Amino acid sequence: MGVYRVRNTESGRAIVAASRDLPAALNRQRAQLRMNGHPDKALQKEWAASGDDAFVFEVLDTLDPTDEPGYDPTDDLDALENMWLERLAEEETCRAT
Repeated sequence: MGVYRVRNTESGRAIVAASRDLPAALNRQRAQLRMNGHPDKALQKEWAASGDDAFVFEVLDTLDPTDEPGYDPTDDLDALENMWLERLAEEETCRAT
């Protein structure tokens, strides 16, 4: 489990999300784009224009589960996702200046 990103290398447009199952989430993202059914319509439009070769599907960070009984990773995944969103926003700001 962890945080992933789907990014168009030509435009820089990306989505970042957390998942309990990273391989399944990345497969779902790719399948939705290939089947013209992705919920992010702007990203879908870019996929149609640029194709698979312009996209990168990457794991940004992972979260190791604890042995704690009843552990629910939801809050930890949310925090990890927010950390990456902030980090990536800062990188974009640095590149723009």
